[in-house]
Amino acid sequence: MESGPEIVMAATLRQAAGGDCQAFEDLVRRHQTMVFSIAWHFLRNRAHAEDVAQDVFLELYQRLAQIESPSHLTHWLRRVTVNRCIDQTRRRKPEMALEDVAEPRAASAGSDPLLSEQLRKSVASLPERRRAVVILRYQEGLNLAEISEVLDMPLNTVKSNLQRSLLDLRRKLTRKLGEVRYAIF
Repeated sequence: MESGPEIVMAATLRQAAGGDCQAFEDLVRRHQTMVFSIAWHFLRNRAHAEDVAQDVFLELYQRLAQIESPSHLTHWLRRVTVNRCIDQTRRRKPEMALEDVAEPRAASAGSDPLLSEQLRKSVASLPERRRAVVILRYQEGLNLAEISEVLDMPLNTVKSNLQRSLLDLRRKLTRKLGEVRYAIF
């Protein structure tokens, strides 16, 4: 049984599919953070993430009549966003925009900036599908079955991709931290 917010979302979805521009704007506003977040964590470039988000919502506008429910909409947005990110990485060579370069700052207590940067680089170096699994699991908080649906990948493949990714990340980070430890002493 649908709850109050789900009923409202379903009505907004129907109105948007019927051509109501305000309803479509509401859908975009409600989902833009999720779409941008996935794109940014995948691409690590604000301009490219914004381009992907714009492409995703343009495609949503064109295919709105095919969306069956609010949960289908969320699933569809995640899946299309990941696919657009993969397309984007295949088209462009890695580059960094000036606004994406972090300003120097003092390290906060309890966080290791070296470890954080190494983790970010290690995740970015994973193959596209495995990177998507890690981002959807740990950034978006999806469970393995949801990731399986979003990526149209068998559940056991999701599990093995996640396990391989975590092993690779552990190996890379252990190696990098070992190099740092030996370089300091």
